[in-house]
Amino acid sequence: MNSINLNDVRDYVNENIVDFHQRRLKSLEELRLEKLLTKNPYLFKAKNLLTANALIEDLLSAFLSSSEEKLFGDFLEGLAVFVAQKTCGGHKSTAQGVDLEFFNNDTHYIVSIKSGPNWGNSSQQDKLEQDLKTAVARLKQSKRSSNIQPVLGICYGKTRTTFLRGYMKIVGQNFWYLISENPNLYTDIVEPIGYRAREHNEDFAKKKAGIVNMFAMEFIPKFCNPSNGYIDWVKLVQFNSGNYKPD
Repeated sequence: MNSINLNDVRDYVNENIVDFHQRRLKSLEELRLEKLLTKNPYLFKAKNLLTANALIEDLLSAFLSSSEEKLFGDFLEGLAVFVAQKTCGGHKSTAQGVDLEFFNNDTHYIVSIKSGPNWGNSSQQDKLEQDLKTAVARLKQSKRSSNIQPVLGICYGKTRTTFLRGYMKIVGQNFWYLISENPNLYTDIVEPIGYRAREHNEDFAKKKAGIVNMFAMEFIPKFCNPSNGYIDWVKLVQFNSGNYKPD
């Protein structure tokens, strides 16, 4: 395996972290109030949110949390593929459920990459297991590889490397070492990931504040009581969940 040039990693991160921030902004700009209000209304009632602005801010934070995890997961997956390309000629896989393939020490690694350890329900985990089994079977049929190791690679976390469900689960520092043989790579990427972070987040904060204000203005005449200004939770729950149609 070739040594990774950290300058190449920094250049890749600096260039592609901008795409993460742009996609993050785009997800905010394309959001509509109706979509935001599909979040669990009972949860937000239980939090005793009293103003339209407070409700919109909480709804927006919940939406962004799930959206950003997916967007940043895509970034980390791309970074891992880039590192493997540089160290051992790895490449993006075309197999379903597989993100990366590379060879090292006569072993053909097929890797599904997840950003963090808390991913997927049991059905999604079952599907990953089947996807990796299918990929292994196809490679064996093609006779391109004899020693094939399926891997679930997780970009952060401290879980020990384990073998389960027919694949190797490797997490955090160990995952970055697997694709680079550099024990410090997992910390080396931290600084460049923050490239122009303050600038990007100031732009995002301004856009988010504008969205909160616009959504609050749209929300008030639709879901606030005109006589006292209180949020009409019954009307909000009806909008979110009302679908009963008797026979």
